[in-house]
Amino acid sequence: MKTLLKGGTVVSGSGVTAADVLMENGKIKAVEAGIRDREAEVIDVSGKLLFPGFIDAHTHFDLHVAGTVTADNFETGTRAALAGGTTMIIDFATQYQGESLGKALENWHKKADGNASCDYGFHLAISDWNPSVSEELKKIVDGGVTSFKLYMTYDEMYLNDKKIYQVLKRLKEVGGIAGVHCENMGIIEALVEEEKAKENLGVNAHKKTRPAAVEAEAVSRLLKIADLADAPVIVVHLSSGAGYQEVKYARERGQEVYVETCPQYLILDESVYDLPGFEGSKYVISPTIKKETDSNRLWHALRKGNIQTVSTDHCSFTTGQKAAGKEDFTKIPNGMPGVEARPALMYSFGTADHDLKLEQICKLLSENPAKLYGVYPQKGAIAPGSDGDIVVWNPDIRWTMSAENQVANVDYCPFEGTEVKGKAELVFLKGRLAAEDGRVVLEKTGSYVPRKRHMELNG
Repeated sequence: MKTLLKGGTVVSGSGVTAADVLMENGKIKAVEAGIRDREAEVIDVSGKLLFPGFIDAHTHFDLHVAGTVTADNFETGTRAALAGGTTMIIDFATQYQGESLGKALENWHKKADGNASCDYGFHLAISDWNPSVSEELKKIVDGGVTSFKLYMTYDEMYLNDKKIYQVLKRLKEVGGIAGVHCENMGIIEALVEEEKAKENLGVNAHKKTRPAAVEAEAVSRLLKIADLADAPVIVVHLSSGAGYQEVKYARERGQEVYVETCPQYLILDESVYDLPGFEGSKYVISPTIKKETDSNRLWHALRKGNIQTVSTDHCSFTTGQKAAGKEDFTKIPNGMPGVEARPALMYSFGTADHDLKLEQICKLLSENPAKLYGVYPQKGAIAPGSDGDIVVWNPDIRWTMSAENQVANVDYCPFEGTEVKGKAELVFLKGRLAAEDGRVVLEKTGSYVPRKRHMELNG
């Protein structure tokens, strides 16, 4: 089967070019002007932008947490991803206490295999570090899982500084890389005790217990540990200017540090926690949404190329699930949806309000995550030999985000009423039309993608 996209503008991390794209048997066969092929189905994409399929490298589907299970599993979550233009996600396979990494990976394959509508890979979240797990790491990396997650907070996932150092050192030996959730657990616990002592149990207390300094201290400590281990590291879901400052210090020392942020930290501000009633619970996430000065600094870092990826941390709960914390903010499940909205939010706010170039959008949403997580140029590129994952983007259409027009299995939209410009008009997965105008037309054809070691990026 051949498909020829005629008359579009191909976007890469290095430039924007008018070119036709020919796909055959799931792969891109040619990218050049004036392609003719009598056997191909021809689709006129004049006036449209052609992006490599977007990659969301931070999702939590079918995750048991906070006494419940996320509202989106791999079936609903990957449908939502595809509808918005994301053709690959990388989810966090969690190793629970007493498990091997292999067992954790097996558990997540059972959740995802046969249920996914976009392609997928896994990071492994390490919660139980011991000599057996250390020995197992080489086999896991050689088998195609090359990135890992460490937590500096949460009782069930926390690793102390000694273990973080040991994990990073071992990952350096076997060719893996870790993304780290950076928050100071002890300070959070102390601040929670203070708020409860004042009988402040409402949503507003959430932001008071996780100020920017909580993130910045943990980022600083992580990067000093990584320096001692001589290991590259990724700071995931960075939310604050103070945290970014610690990254700058580390890079001045010559460290290899990568940064991910999320649309919610760029577009929203902490006033969401002051919304009337229980509305603010929809935005109870960790790290917290910070001040407008923080988002401005993160946008500045994006323009300068100093933040490498924008993912979502999609961890969705319904308003009913959030209601578990009505009497105690610490019982509100932490997380919000985002996998579906990310491309439109970043295109609309990034290009219109914050001077991001099309090439930068491509890097942040596709090319850089493909390189950082070891799937480039299979993914993240519109080039001969790459997978036929292409987003035909209409740059002119204006539409309004709402719970009614989203695909995700959630009864609210965090960006309800937000008008955006630009939309994924056609989404091709491995050469086949999989979504059209926000509707998934091809379900459960996503494949697991083994990954190689990360490529070093600038910044």
